[in-house]
Amino acid sequence: VLRAERADSISLAFLVLLETLSPEQRAVFLLRDVFGYPYDEVARIVGKTEAACRQLAVRARRHVHERRPRFEAEAERAQELADRFYAAVQHGDLAALEALLARDVSLHGDGGGKVPALARAIHGREAVARTLLNWARTASLTVGFNVRRVAVNGQPGAVTLDGDGRVISIQALDIADGRVRTIRSVVNPDKLRHVGPVADLASILRSAAATRTDPRRN
Repeated sequence: VLRAERADSISLAFLVLLETLSPEQRAVFLLRDVFGYPYDEVARIVGKTEAACRQLAVRARRHVHERRPRFEAEAERAQELADRFYAAVQHGDLAALEALLARDVSLHGDGGGKVPALARAIHGREAVARTLLNWARTASLTVGFNVRRVAVNGQPGAVTLDGDGRVISIQALDIADGRVRTIRSVVNPDKLRHVGPVADLASILRSAAATRTDPRRN
């Protein structure tokens, strides 16, 4: 239980920092300092001597100690920018949204040929911002839809759920230099099943289109 608690306490910034270690340093550091394995078990798992594992642990700790503050600060700034990004999308604030996007920002949609998605990537601040707000307006016509903030492969993102808690899409933001540079949206059901039950996106879009054309259905 203690090892599980330690694993749950690892921050996103720390996970990103671990990627800068060598594979051997990362394995030893996680096993020894995060999960609390004794050195003899660590040595058995990674296939090295205890002495070699101790040296790897020392190097890894030094590296983490030297770089951790910078990574945590960067992750915190990225999270704050993501908060403003999703708030602007939610409130339909075009100006605020454009201010958060890089001039050459790109928007990618992955439907896998299974559900409607972008035929090709969209580039440019204005085009991307208007597309995102159009998506948000369409989503607002879905009764009970819910957007939850999540980390996606170490990046700020969100998962959109329908009224029954089924997954509609997952979105990840690539943030650098204080701007959102790339947005990736996955609606391919084959890539969403590991998250949970998948919604019928085609049916949702038909319902939203019918609502737009027939106000009595609101």
